[in-house]
Amino acid sequence: MKFGFCTFAGDKKRIIMKKLIGIGNALVDILIRIDQESLLEQMNLPKGSMQLVNKLRSDEILQVLNAKPRSLAAGGSAANTIHGLGMLGAQTGYIGVVGNDELGASFEADMAAAGVIPSLIRSETETGRAITLITPDSERTFATCLGAAVELSASGIRHLASGIFPHYHYLHIEGYLVQNHDLIRTALELAQEYKLTVSLDLASYNVVEANRPFLEEIVRKHVDIVFANEEEAKAFTGHEPEQALHHLSQFCEVAIVKTGSKGSLVRSGEIVSEIGVIPVRPVDTTGAGDLYAAGFLYGHARGWPLRKCGEAGTLLAGNIIEELGAKMSVNRWEAIKKEIKELAAGG
Repeated sequence: MKFGFCTFAGDKKRIIMKKLIGIGNALVDILIRIDQESLLEQMNLPKGSMQLVNKLRSDEILQVLNAKPRSLAAGGSAANTIHGLGMLGAQTGYIGVVGNDELGASFEADMAAAGVIPSLIRSETETGRAITLITPDSERTFATCLGAAVELSASGIRHLASGIFPHYHYLHIEGYLVQNHDLIRTALELAQEYKLTVSLDLASYNVVEANRPFLEEIVRKHVDIVFANEEEAKAFTGHEPEQALHHLSQFCEVAIVKTGSKGSLVRSGEIVSEIGVIPVRPVDTTGAGDLYAAGFLYGHARGWPLRKCGEAGTLLAGNIIEELGAKMSVNRWEAIKKEIKELAAGG
């Protein structure tokens, strides 16, 4: 796809902010700190992974951790990214399935409060939940019960697309949906039909490992921007970050490999940018990748150079890891928006 971002009136250049919509698993995050990694082994949850579990297994995990404090927040990878974009002032939308219950209503209200236009399908199944276990090193491990979210389907996307996609310029998809091949292929083909720029967050190394041939196919055919962390990039390419970046860039217009405390690498064609980090006091890495994508896409939708897009992503990711969970206070968002303005003015 071609990336066009500016119009001209006489000699005056006017930046047009493009609109972005996300598709993902609409979930409520249950955030729990654990003191010992051995608890993950006890519950057969590989550290740093996302494991799909049924409601019975989800209830069992919560029972094991019954004595530990917890907090709730609307979540899901694409929802976190779109929520972040909304908080920055971008025009955004979101497609997902929630239950006809209190958690579903809370999810919708949370998205709407960020300025997101939610296009939610209601189900009689309970709203999905992601138990997020946070170890002392701030790493997070997910046990996800999709609940109503699993009912998001190719036919549902097909039904909604004609009334929604023409109003947007970008489609952002979370990798957790890749396990539903028909859904992802349909969404991507429709995005191509409506000429949307497509971004994909690979989401989890074990999801990549289980779906690599399919991922290679869809990224090569339909995806413009790919986000991956070190583990996901290695699962996709078999290489360490720098070589993985080179490999990924052969599939898409823009490849991003996030390297944790080292920063991130961004490549488009032969142009490679190494993005550093900002000083932080990490509390919890939940949402760091999602908010990096929000900052990057915000800049990309405004036509910024890729380095500046990466710096915006780093700014949001650095701030979110100082918070518990994937949501930040209004005061922190106000400070971030000031920094984003300064970044935009920096040329």
